[in-house]
Amino acid sequence: MTETSALRAADFWEARYRDGGRLWSGRPNALLVREAGELPPGTALDLGCGEGADAVWLASRGWRVTGVDISRTALERAARHATEAGVEERTAWERHVLGESFPEGSFDLVNVQYLQSPVALDRRRVLRQAADAVTAGGTLLIVMHAGWPSWQSEPPFEARFPTRSDVLDELALPQPQWTVQTLDTVRSASVSPDGVEGHRDDHVWRIRRADG
Repeated sequence: MTETSALRAADFWEARYRDGGRLWSGRPNALLVREAGELPPGTALDLGCGEGADAVWLASRGWRVTGVDISRTALERAARHATEAGVEERTAWERHVLGESFPEGSFDLVNVQYLQSPVALDRRRVLRQAADAVTAGGTLLIVMHAGWPSWQSEPPFEARFPTRSDVLDELALPQPQWTVQTLDTVRSASVSPDGVEGHRDDHVWRIRRADG
């Protein structure tokens, strides 16, 4: 990512949060709940945390969470959400332009939910940095849209959605140091802004790093 594209990405996401009001429901992503609900609490990194719903949910279950986003407005809302939920002491918030900078440290869980963008994003680099941030015995959880919703007859921009093998190829994780525990495509209900009912498919990768 060049300096110009990084600035464009920052401007795009800041404007989207600042000018559009609250974007998300405040509830954690369902596939995070499904895949991480039984994991023992530890340290977690939430990449592209947005308004903080996933981070707050994890913190409410005893995790110590670092939430990362490109938008200052999103991070301010995330911090307020944590305070309102009474988990501010178990959460920290950092602004990063992923692909240009990355948080320090290692984590028991690295959560990457829908790290997909209509503006520049070096996904391969970010995913590999995410894997590098997983501590021994820890988990890398990735969820991405597999395509447009069924009701989206005219996509708003051109996009290439990754396949399940695409992401594994980009990660290039050495065996047997890593074990794929979940490799799945999940269909869920999706309703358009105009109330048209349909569905959307998401890919899920849950990958565990070996102990020691």
